[in-house]
Amino acid sequence: MANLLEEIQEGVINGQAPRVKELTQTALDQGMGPQTVLNEGLVPAMAVVGEKFQKGEFFISEMMISARAMYSGLNLVKPLLLSQKAESKGKAVVATVQGDLHDIGKNLVCMMMEGGGYEVVDLGVNATPDKFVAAVKEHRPDFVMMSALLTTTMANMGKTIQALSDNGLRANLKIGIGGAPVTQRFADSIGADFYAADAGEAVTKANMLISK
Repeated sequence: MANLLEEIQEGVINGQAPRVKELTQTALDQGMGPQTVLNEGLVPAMAVVGEKFQKGEFFISEMMISARAMYSGLNLVKPLLLSQKAESKGKAVVATVQGDLHDIGKNLVCMMMEGGGYEVVDLGVNATPDKFVAAVKEHRPDFVMMSALLTTTMANMGKTIQALSDNGLRANLKIGIGGAPVTQRFADSIGADFYAADAGEAVTKANMLISK
């Protein structure tokens, strides 16, 4: 069984989606619990992928291939987890902010957060402050994560944080931001709780904050 989990990890890291799907199904057929497959197979693999990306050993294309491989296993495990009401680490609302239609970075964050054991609510692109407010009211997440790839749309991150504050939703919420033009200084200036340079770092910082 341990070897099977190691093979699942290797398959995810190497981006072998059909193999990961086959190995995951084999593990489940042999009676391995879905939570075990997730926590000891899929999640550790994506942690390695995130580290490789941060070190420059993986590029975005390789990271996305690995993420797709992870999803091939996660799609088998997720229905079983839901039926067992397995607890996730936490919940995150993720979107690209109003005026911005870029989705690669946002999609990577969603993939990495799900691979890290979080429940993700993906609001897509061009998400208005009101859309974030409605999602937070409905889903009561632990995190809101915003992406912006254009300097002209960065201001909407601050407007979203202000809208959340105006609606009394800010107190128990951790807000993270990222994207090519975004910096730690900008995050500090708008009152975000953290800045992440990439999807792997977003998960790392979420893990640090969820454990506090």
